[in-house]
Amino acid sequence: MKKIKILVVEDDKHISKLVKYNLEKAGFECITATTGEKALDVLDKSPVDLVILDIMLPKMDGLEVCREIKQDKKLSAVPVMMLTAKGEEVDRIVGFELGADDYMVKPFSPRELVLRVKAVLKRKVTPEARNDLLAAGKLVVDIARHKVTVDKKEIELTPMEFKLIVTLIEERGRAQSRDKLLNDVWDIAADVTTRTVDTHIKRLRQKLGKAGNLIETVRGLGYRFSEGD
Repeated sequence: MKKIKILVVEDDKHISKLVKYNLEKAGFECITATTGEKALDVLDKSPVDLVILDIMLPKMDGLEVCREIKQDKKLSAVPVMMLTAKGEEVDRIVGFELGADDYMVKPFSPRELVLRVKAVLKRKVTPEARNDLLAAGKLVVDIARHKVTVDKKEIELTPMEFKLIVTLIEERGRAQSRDKLLNDVWDIAADVTTRTVDTHIKRLRQKLGKAGNLIETVRGLGYRFSEGD
């Protein structure tokens, strides 16, 4: 059976070695890079299943690397986990706004890191898992092909944005609290706040254009996908 491959981007050799040791102990294949430029070069040459990314890197920082990954059609579906000493809420929000799938603050527990890696990989949407279409007016979500179109024009979404729109449509007409969305979409990661839901909803609406109006705000609770077309 082919091992899951993880790229660790970390310029601190001790932390890189610690992360690599624990991931390999858990059964993953692990490769490392010490700079953002080297990480993008690795990704261009060799596909990986997950990227663990430090923010404070020399020259190109981790946020820029995350942006590059999520804007590249070939790489945008690759989950990104931030592993960094920058633990303020504003730092986490910026990371999630750029498309990060999880955010873990140093110092960290190696055991929790492995569990969080498994959680991110588990919630990664796989084309083989579903084969149905979800439609609302000109918005069509093809789960099997991991594709979203509005008026037949494909919309590029991050894996988390894709899972969020699927979750909302499948619960069409029913109000979803922020806490419930955190549970269903993010599996309630410890460092994820309800504000993260608002950030992703805002980005999702922007990407969907007029179809974004189908995502209604339920004041004081959360969001609801419109029952109408």
